[in-house]
Amino acid sequence: MSVRYTHIAMYGIALALLAILLDLLNYYYLVRIFSPEFYIVCIALFFAAVGVWVGRKLTSNDFKSSPFSQNKKALAELEITDRELEVLKLIAAGYSNQQIADQLYISIHTVKSHVSSLLDKMNVNRRTQAIRKAQKLQLIP
Repeated sequence: MSVRYTHIAMYGIALALLAILLDLLNYYYLVRIFSPEFYIVCIALFFAAVGVWVGRKLTSNDFKSSPFSQNKKALAELEITDRELEVLKLIAAGYSNQQIADQLYISIHTVKSHVSSLLDKMNVNRRTQAIRKAQKLQLIP
């Protein structure tokens, strides 16, 4: 069972135990002692606290982000040049061939050559596949 479902199950068990506790404390006797507003405030505070706790548990990241470190070994194995790596980074940033050419001061034909070479070296058919594989191999962040 995943951590998220474990927390939800623990929350459900805690609520069930609290319901049993209220019954054991003779709920009707307690209702006569305090005013209804007191119970409304207590219930609101309880659910606010539980909501904050569950929200933090469900949205917290279990990993700490570390600075990106490029996999030099994979770069060497794939024989990707520095210029091809620059093109790959710009592809990942969403640049078109024309924008890459303008950014790197090269012709569109040269960009297409680099992209073709990248696709061959990475053994993929599409730019999106190249990006995904490069991220998996830690060539780009």
